[in-house]
Amino acid sequence: MSSCRSTRTASSALGPQHAELDRELYFREGMARILAEEGFDVVAQARNSVELVGLVRRDPPDVVITDLRMPPGFADEGIEAAAEIRSFAPQVGLMLLSQYVEVHHALRLMEEFDGAVGYLLKDRVSDLGAFAIDVRRVAGGEVVTDAELVSRLVGRRRERDPLAELTHREREVLSLMAQGLTNAALSEELVLSPKTIEGYVRSVFTKLGLEQSEREHRQVQAVLQFLRWQ
Repeated sequence: MSSCRSTRTASSALGPQHAELDRELYFREGMARILAEEGFDVVAQARNSVELVGLVRRDPPDVVITDLRMPPGFADEGIEAAAEIRSFAPQVGLMLLSQYVEVHHALRLMEEFDGAVGYLLKDRVSDLGAFAIDVRRVAGGEVVTDAELVSRLVGRRRERDPLAELTHREREVLSLMAQGLTNAALSEELVLSPKTIEGYVRSVFTKLGLEQSEREHRQVQAVLQFLRWQ
């Protein structure tokens, strides 16, 4: 769909089936206009995954925005292209868009991609301001997860659920962490002091058995457990 620089973006074609290529062309062009209006420098557009990877090899942008399903097969070309890009340009942020919530793809992104990755439904693009913020967060190295993915998972349980020990508030904090909120954002969202939020986050890490390490690494591991066991 598109690639942007500073944020510089590149993008690739979007579309679930060949009959919709014209519609997806309009979507891609519309996306480029939206990004430009939000202050992004759109440096390239790609029609398929092969073209996208080639463009990034030649001139890596700050972030790539691509559909999860791309030509020619409209299967998982987008995420495979993202994996290839990450292998040779790990500094490039990767924002993947999807028509539907696909949990296995979201989990793969969080497990295999070490930060600077996002997974959003295409509907989220309609909120231009929020979408621009999410793209910049991914370009800055953060992980962004669609709120609908999280909401669909909340409340579902499996046997021997490792989240069972969490209190309601701790689960709420973890759910918001899964959406990419920082401690400061958690404090604002839940109307709690930063010190209280830090206590909840620390308690979540302890109850999930996450050893002391870099805080960002532990947060990613906590979110992965949340997604796996919902």
